[in-house]
Amino acid sequence: MKIELKNICKEFKKNRVIKNVSMTLESGNIYGFYGRNGSGKSVLQKIIAGLYVPTSGEVLVDGLDINKKGVYPKNMRILIEKPAFFPDISGFENLKLLADINKTIDEDKIIETLEIVNLIEEKDKKYSKYSLGMKQKLGIAQAIMEDPEILILDEPFNGIEQVTVDKLTKYLLAKRKEGKLIIISTHIKDDLKKLSNHIYKFDNGEVSKVKNV
Repeated sequence: MKIELKNICKEFKKNRVIKNVSMTLESGNIYGFYGRNGSGKSVLQKIIAGLYVPTSGEVLVDGLDINKKGVYPKNMRILIEKPAFFPDISGFENLKLLADINKTIDEDKIIETLEIVNLIEEKDKKYSKYSLGMKQKLGIAQAIMEDPEILILDEPFNGIEQVTVDKLTKYLLAKRKEGKLIIISTHIKDDLKKLSNHIYKFDNGEVSKVKNV
C-alpha cells in the first residue's frame, strides 16, 4: 500500500499550518513525525486519515485521490487526540461494541489486545474510573485490535509506563515486519529512535526528512 502526499497545504482562518508538504509512505515502514506541540504533526495525520480536507494538494492512496472520490481506506485505524468511549461501561465492553461494527474479530482477540497494552487487569473496570494512562492504553487497543494495514498513532505513549512502552514498541516493530504501514507522531524524538526507519521533523508547518535515523 502506498500513500502519496503532493504539495499539501492546510489553512485555518488564513493561518497556514501545513506548508507545501510532499512525501511518499509505503507498507513495511514506520514513519515518525516529530516536532514541538503545534508544529502541524496532528494536522497532517488528520489529512492522511481523511478527517481534514487539505486547502490545496492531493492525498493519493494507491493512486486514488481520496478527497475527490470521497473513498477512504477501509483498513485504516487511528488514535488522534482523545478518543471517545462510553463512561459507564467497562474497557472490554467498549472494545466489544467497536468490534461488533465490522465483526472481524472475536472476544479472544479483544482479550489478546488488552494484554498487549497491559490493561487486562482493568478490563472490567468502568471507563469513567480509568486513569489517564489507562484511557490512553484503551485508545491504543481500539486502534490495533483489528490488525489494520494502516495505523496512525498521535502521541501514543503519553501517560504510559515504560514497561508498556517497551511492549508496544516490540509489537509495532513486529507489525512493520509483517508489512504494515505505521505513522507515529510525538514531540519527543527519542521515542522514535527504536521504532521508526523514517523520521520527519515538523517546524511551523514545514517538514523535512531526518537523515541517519
